[in-house]
Amino acid sequence: MAATALPEVLLPTAHRADLDILVGRWSCQPEPDQLPGAYAHLTREAVASGCRFWLQDIRSRTLNDPHTTQWLLTQYFPQMASQLGGRLSVAYLTSPTLMELLVNAPGFRTPDAYATEPFVIAFFGTEGEALTWLEQQRSH
Repeated sequence: MAATALPEVLLPTAHRADLDILVGRWSCQPEPDQLPGAYAHLTREAVASGCRFWLQDIRSRTLNDPHTTQWLLTQYFPQMASQLGGRLSVAYLTSPTLMELLVNAPGFRTPDAYATEPFVIAFFGTEGEALTWLEQQRSH
């Protein structure tokens, strides 16, 4: 995909009003210069829907950029939680290969490790597991 791809093509989103979940499905492995536009698009959609429960389908991605991860954890997710007025819950739907890379990476944290954070993230191999977890987060 060219670096000039539109953010809504790179990261199509939809607010599932019936579940109150914002779904984002990454269409490919983004180039680093595509990420600011994609996250700006995600921000606009989250704010428009007021939704704090996100399902991010990253099965088409093959690697995780450590700099982006650091930015997400230290800036983006805390800012989004503040902007949305409550704890942000993000369920990542991932491929088995990427899941293995993520859980074996230095600094990987389980959802329990986010207890004092304004956000929580978790990784799943099936959409059903991810949706069940997001529903459970509503009571936290």
